[in-house]
Amino acid sequence: MKSLATPNPPTSSLIRRRPNLPVLLLVSRQTRRCPIRTRPLRVSCNHRSNDNGHQAEQKPQQQQQQQRKAYPFEEIEPRWQRYWEENSTFRTPDDVDTSKPKFYVLDMFPYPSGAGLHVGHPLGYTATDILSRYKRMQGFNVLHPMGWDAFGLPAEQYAIETGTHPKVTTMRNIERFRSQLKSLGFSYDWDREISTTEPDYYKWTQWIFLQLLKRGLAYQAEVPVNWCPALGTVLANEEVIDGLSERGGHPVLRKPMRQWMLKITAYADRLLEDLDDLNWPESIKEMQRNWIGRSEGAEIQFHVLGSDGKDHDVKLSVYTTRPDTIFGATYLVVAPEHSSLPSLVSDPQRRCVEEYVELASRKSDLERTELQKEKTGVFSGSYARNPASGESIPIWVADYVLGSYGTGAIMAVPAHDSRDHEFAVKYGIPICTVVTPVDGSRNDLGEPYLGDGAIINSSNLNSGLNINGLFCKDAASNVIHWAESTGHGKKKVNYKLRDWLFARQRYWGEPFPVIFLDDTGEGVALPESELPVTLPELDDFTPTGTGEPPLAKAVSWVKTVDPSSGKPATRETNTMPQWAGSCWYYLRFMDPKNSESLVDKEKEKYWSPVDIYIGGAEHSVLHLLYARFWHKVLFDIGVVSTKEPFQCLINQGIILGQIEYTAYRGKDGELISADSVDIVGEHHQEQVPVEKVMRSGDYYVLKDNPSIRLTARAHKMSKSRGNVINPDDVVSEFGADSLRLYEMFMGPLRDSKTWSTSGIEGVHRFLGRVWRLIVGSPLHTGLYKDGTVSVDEQPNFEQFRFLHKCIAKVTEEIEGTRFNTGISAMMEFTNAAYKWDNLPKSIVEPFVLLLSPFAPHMAEELWFRLGHSSTLAYEPFPKAKDEYLKDTSIVLPVQINGKMRGTILVDEACSKDEAFRIASEDEKLSKYIDGLTIKKCIYVPGRILNVILEQQKVGKR
Repeated sequence: MKSLATPNPPTSSLIRRRPNLPVLLLVSRQTRRCPIRTRPLRVSCNHRSNDNGHQAEQKPQQQQQQQRKAYPFEEIEPRWQRYWEENSTFRTPDDVDTSKPKFYVLDMFPYPSGAGLHVGHPLGYTATDILSRYKRMQGFNVLHPMGWDAFGLPAEQYAIETGTHPKVTTMRNIERFRSQLKSLGFSYDWDREISTTEPDYYKWTQWIFLQLLKRGLAYQAEVPVNWCPALGTVLANEEVIDGLSERGGHPVLRKPMRQWMLKITAYADRLLEDLDDLNWPESIKEMQRNWIGRSEGAEIQFHVLGSDGKDHDVKLSVYTTRPDTIFGATYLVVAPEHSSLPSLVSDPQRRCVEEYVELASRKSDLERTELQKEKTGVFSGSYARNPASGESIPIWVADYVLGSYGTGAIMAVPAHDSRDHEFAVKYGIPICTVVTPVDGSRNDLGEPYLGDGAIINSSNLNSGLNINGLFCKDAASNVIHWAESTGHGKKKVNYKLRDWLFARQRYWGEPFPVIFLDDTGEGVALPESELPVTLPELDDFTPTGTGEPPLAKAVSWVKTVDPSSGKPATRETNTMPQWAGSCWYYLRFMDPKNSESLVDKEKEKYWSPVDIYIGGAEHSVLHLLYARFWHKVLFDIGVVSTKEPFQCLINQGIILGQIEYTAYRGKDGELISADSVDIVGEHHQEQVPVEKVMRSGDYYVLKDNPSIRLTARAHKMSKSRGNVINPDDVVSEFGADSLRLYEMFMGPLRDSKTWSTSGIEGVHRFLGRVWRLIVGSPLHTGLYKDGTVSVDEQPNFEQFRFLHKCIAKVTEEIEGTRFNTGISAMMEFTNAAYKWDNLPKSIVEPFVLLLSPFAPHMAEELWFRLGHSSTLAYEPFPKAKDEYLKDTSIVLPVQINGKMRGTILVDEACSKDEAFRIASEDEKLSKYIDGLTIKKCIYVPGRILNVILEQQKVGKR
């Protein structure tokens, strides 16, 4: 077994404390020599010690304060990281003892970008690491893996720009990410590391696609897509902003293309219903419900009128969730991409409509449906008959209606819908009120009425429909019944959720396991024995410009033979989207080396579901929805044993850059107070360094001119703002434990927080205090003695009480993921311990174990110095004892020579000596005792302490 010993370590034997647990060299308790270093630890600061070995902290001189390290983390942290790696300390065995409880904690799959980590990334990673270390110490089998969601457009774009193969870029980025994560001491099982770009992994992504294809859940369709000619690929709606690609700012067009689709809509109801059983933030569940968008309504047929005003055979089907308002429908709207639009447009309007359709094709669905956007449209030149009222109403074309939702056409009721009202007012379309509040409270303010009420103006003898006086719900039911009985429509359940567009015109993605026969064009799924279908090597990744993907350039790869029939065939040249590999990676972590199946059934049954899943809220819809969809398919075919993949979801907040202070100057160059900027008008801004700023009440002002108020704002970290904090720099200056502890101490895990360099300095000082409390002060040379200053003495009741209150609080706060208040409890314990006369080892050891999930490097070093030969990673986590948690404090009156002089707070079981010690340290009472001779102390437990002084020395004090 490897040790971390440098050459010529002290002689000792190897001892194992439990099976498979790596150990350090056990050394003599007398020599206390650390086997993993050859020289004493050095620190660049001075302290002095008092007689009993505890240091009296000394204020450093101003000129020495800069560049001070509170403890020798630069030696401690690399040593323990080396030890953990060489001894595979955190490896989860392939075959675990399944009689033990399991804990599967997972970070959302990171994309390894070229920029590496910034300090916002470790926030969630530190949280999962604390939980992992805590659960290991509680005896759980812990699965805490890490891997890489490494396919994607950024690496391919870089390849196009530089000629560097995406695989080279990706591997380099992974190396950097891995190195940074290891430098922070995260207890990942690196033996389970996976990357979506490895054929051994995407073989099973392809296998899942084949299962979807077999069950009719994967199909090809001609659909309008966001096509970016410059990037040469189809973009998701979220990747298009104001008609331009999010990456590169290139123009994006809407264009019909034959694409692979996944039928996620077949699982819409289950995706909706099963949300109720998940321990997820309610806001995230609501976002998923809204994205699925289940609604009940009616599909109603409107006859299109000919130029003679008579009904033609052409019908326009609309979907509405408010059939009760049918008499208020004064116009219809069809989407620009509606399949029947060409036949609806009159010749005089054709040019206007075609121009409008072209403009609409440049917008994403998100832009078109944004409520704040001004509504636009154009008249088609045609009319339809309202089947309820019998009136002729115009048919308009407008991009706020999507061809992918419902039927791609709506009946517009401007009196009772905000978008329809805005549109009708703009284009002078009639507005007919058909719903009024029951209490008649509505004032006509020219705004649509969106609430429930009684139906009015809704009767027509010719159509046979009269719903006047009915409440909205009853009226809707009557309209649906009328429509079904007359052939004008039917009841309909609809979803906003669309089938998943599952193809990209990219090179750097998973190839589809599908070929097309040359003679018939028929698509054929490859047999599973042919997997994985690997990417061919390419030198040219640039878009073809024709819409064909870059893979079409690999001619020798594209031209193939059907393995079943031997017929010539052509491979699918689209690749899967980046979402594909991240839909199921949590399963592969359970069994990453399995070449025979996606995951072993017994391992999946033991580890599923993921107990805690931590990541950003930006993935709250698509990634989680897609992963849930695939999981349910795998559940249906017997691959997994649970209905849902992630039982508990936690969204960590964002770490914003440091606060930026802004001053304002008028056009004459004079400073303007921030509260006067709107009045002054023309002005410009300038950044103010923090050293020139001070707080004044609720505001920030200039130190030199407090009448000038500044604006203070923290922004999201970004290269363009220059406010990115590199964790490598923080670790170099303060250490990984300080960074970990600070990110947890900044505030609640789920809240957004602002980075502050002074904040991490404070946490670093706390760790320095812990180090000196246990190890002692450095010698005059700056070196620390081996071992600790702890003593083998029985703790007193007060020490036990402080310890067990700390244990109880830290345990409770870890369980509740309230890490900041858990750290506060350890700070309170440290403050109390500095006041003790001695430091019993039986108090120190549990405290070090409490600290270890948060600051593992320091804790391991202290544990070793306390005489332990093996890692503390699997030591039992301390448990609080109830007898020390009860508040047994009482107020004890204190007399001096029989005269009441004050009170002290003591435990009800306090001894006489302890009571006198507390009294003598009390600021008010000590002035009566200091320097005087004590004759005797009379102590009645729980009642009184009377200190009798020599009478001849009593004077007026």
